Amino acid sequence: MKKFLALIMACAMVLSLAACGSSSSSSSSSTEESEAAETTTVASEEEAEETIAASESAEDEDEDSDSESDGDLIVVGFAQVGHESDWRTASTQSCQEVFTEENGYDLIFIDCDQDSAAQLEAVRSFIEQDVDYIIIDPIVSTGWDTVLTECEDAGIPVIVIDRTIDDSTNYAAWVGSDFTAEGLAAGEWLNAYAEAMGIEELNILVIEGTTGSSAQLGRTEGFNEIAEKYGWTILDSQDGDFTESGGQEVMESFCKSYEGQFNVVICQNDNEAFGAMTAMDNAGVTYGVNGDVILISFDACTAGLEEVQAGNINADFECNPLAAPFVEEVIQQLEAGETPEQEVYMEEHWYTYDDTVSTFEVNGETQEVTVVTDEIVDAQY
Repeated sequence: MKKFLALIMACAMVLSLAACGSSSSSSSSSTEESEAAETTTVASEEEAEETIAASESAEDEDEDSDSESDGDLIVVGFAQVGHESDWRTASTQSCQEVFTEENGYDLIFIDCDQDSAAQLEAVRSFIEQDVDYIIIDPIVSTGWDTVLTECEDAGIPVIVIDRTIDDSTNYAAWVGSDFTAEGLAAGEWLNAYAEAMGIEELNILVIEGTTGSSAQLGRTEGFNEIAEKYGWTILDSQDGDFTESGGQEVMESFCKSYEGQFNVVICQNDNEAFGAMTAMDNAGVTYGVNGDVILISFDACTAGLEEVQAGNINADFECNPLAAPFVEEVIQQLEAGETPEQEVYMEEHWYTYDDTVSTFEVNGETQEVTVVTDEIVDAQY
């Protein structure tokens, strides 16, 4: 608009100068000079009109281009669980790096801070904003039927990542991990490791994740299945809420209540394991490769693998947080009118300090074990 006004002023000046040139001719000027001046004035007026018209056309094209550019962005709303762990931070960063304006997206991100009611409201706010797609990492697995029906009625596809939803199927796809398989793997590895180390009796304490979350439910179900299979004793199992402070608090209680009675601690994520390590340090309990307690964790974030490499965590079972590239594939399939797979599983690995157990079996399938090295730590999230 500023360029347009400047051109109008410039054209006005041209007309003014032309008019002044015509009126300043002396009364003795010839008829030919007067006609020439009039011709110049008419030409200048025509040029000015052409310039204004061209400017208006250019302005219209710029506005149309800007409008088309804005309209091309795919608007994505993401309702994240919170920021309780290194895993969660990596999950958030993955989405923020993929769903950028440069990649053709407008990401609206809401950290729900472990509040289920706030997460439902976040999804409803996305519906009100008429976003193109909604990503949900559900804090809990139930209570979703009504709001997902509202999304369906609004014509907004929903993609669920990481944790699962149990009371509705009104979503386009789920991208994440098989939490039950993770629990089964942890249990079978522990059995193979105990046999290799000559440990005949296992007395286990479990620090669970957030109660009702699919990760907590799946890992608990899988591990308990193996514990029952081999007749292990699970002394206690309590919720550490997937946080370091929660893990420390639960482990402090365990150290007092079960002093000298346990030789295995299962933490359902790395941050809980870090807290449990602090509590055991304070209580004088040794753990890890050279300790009295076998420590097992889940997630396998960079800091977790560093503790595995140091021998403080015996084994860490990966839960891949980098879902965003897979989510983008789902969105692009939907944009093309295709039907994506209902379940998309992430590739994951099982990590240990050494090759005491190099392979083990889960339901007849051989599982490979990866020994942590500097290169693996550097490449991890």
